[in-house]
Amino acid sequence: MSQIRDKLEELMLESEAYLKGHFLLTSGKHSGHYMQCAMMLRFPDNADFAGRSIAESLKGKSIDFVASPAIGGLIIGHEVAKALGVPFIFCERENGKMSLRRFPVPVGERFVVVEDVITTGGSAAEVGRCLSEAGCEWVDTACIVDRSGGKHCFDKDPLSLWKVSFPVYDPDECPLCSDGSKPYKPGSR
Repeated sequence: MSQIRDKLEELMLESEAYLKGHFLLTSGKHSGHYMQCAMMLRFPDNADFAGRSIAESLKGKSIDFVASPAIGGLIIGHEVAKALGVPFIFCERENGKMSLRRFPVPVGERFVVVEDVITTGGSAAEVGRCLSEAGCEWVDTACIVDRSGGKHCFDKDPLSLWKVSFPVYDPDECPLCSDGSKPYKPGSR
């Protein structure tokens, strides 16, 4: 697995999906590291590599379909489904709540939730609950990067290609600010 992690880190750096510097995060905190998997996934060969790698980690589990939260999980969810040879569906927010709007509910079928990055796991958990409550069986959760540091909302750790936990700082206690640098906000929100 460390070969996969090393290759993934290389792809993330090459595609500028993983940045080092001084960043203002959506949470308002500062960090010396930033990840935006969409930057890596924009290259089809990279998406294929990550999708096949996640699918390999799910080997031996009986999975009927893959589900992801829109928007972050769309590309990687589709790639994992392709590698597993099963259908792909996604949930999206409607009135602030994840719902399955575009697809029929595959009642009684087994699924895995696939996300790009898990920080708290909130969106992935909402997808899992939405489909479970509709009569599907939630088998597992998987992601490209688990950056939760174990502080996710799942009963067990999600399967991931790369587990990483970067230090984050309150702005008034940020050592990067103390060194005189100014934070940059790259983000998607």
